[in-house]
Amino acid sequence: MPRTLAVANQKGGVAKTTTVATLGAALGELGQRVLLVDLDPQACLTFSVGIDPEDLDKSIHHVLRGGVKARDVLVEFDDAPDLVPATIELAHAEVQLARETSPEQVLRTALRPLVSSYDWIIVDCPPTLGLLTVNGLSAASDVLIPLQCETLAHRGVGQLLDTVYDVQRLTNPGLHVLGVLPTLYDARTTHARAVLDTIADTYSLDVLQPPIPKSIRFAEAPAIGETILTTAPASPGAKAYRALAGTLLH
Repeated sequence: MPRTLAVANQKGGVAKTTTVATLGAALGELGQRVLLVDLDPQACLTFSVGIDPEDLDKSIHHVLRGGVKARDVLVEFDDAPDLVPATIELAHAEVQLARETSPEQVLRTALRPLVSSYDWIIVDCPPTLGLLTVNGLSAASDVLIPLQCETLAHRGVGQLLDTVYDVQRLTNPGLHVLGVLPTLYDARTTHARAVLDTIADTYSLDVLQPPIPKSIRFAEAPAIGETILTTAPASPGAKAYRALAGTLLH
């Protein structure tokens, strides 16, 4: 069985999608078979790997509705992780999911036919605590929480953890909180260093290393459908994600 990693934080702008795309690419460099799942109606992950959501007839939205298999919407790449893409139609999915008998388990069931083909499945959860995020957590073996190294970014993490604990109690007792990944980290500022030092004590969670540095390189890569691993392979950001992938693998 693959490790299924849900990357979740209900606060936007914390490098969640960047983490999914770049960590997936880094694991691929290490010989792992990786599938990315875009569960965010904004479809930023889909766009960032070079797929225009406007050009798609079917996406994860149609899979969750039923009648379309995940394999039928799968986008396969020769030299990058495969993708189950999203479109803006996914914004209507929560209402439709609520009508299901076990609405929190729909994604897990939909992905089951694909699991034998991959070593890692990484799910980009939307920046909310609704049914889509609950589906991502219910399908996962682990959850990773990207957290911007700023004080205000901490607001709401407690709510996310409450949701995680509810999922552990009700739908997925095997879900493991992998830890917090510090992102957008600027080691030159006293504030960022102080926030990093207090994360572990504040949430009683492991802090994954190394912290991901703040860099304009991350914003440039998705414009051409790539990750920083190919556009700036020697950059500190690329090295940080490669180090994180190595840590998770070993």
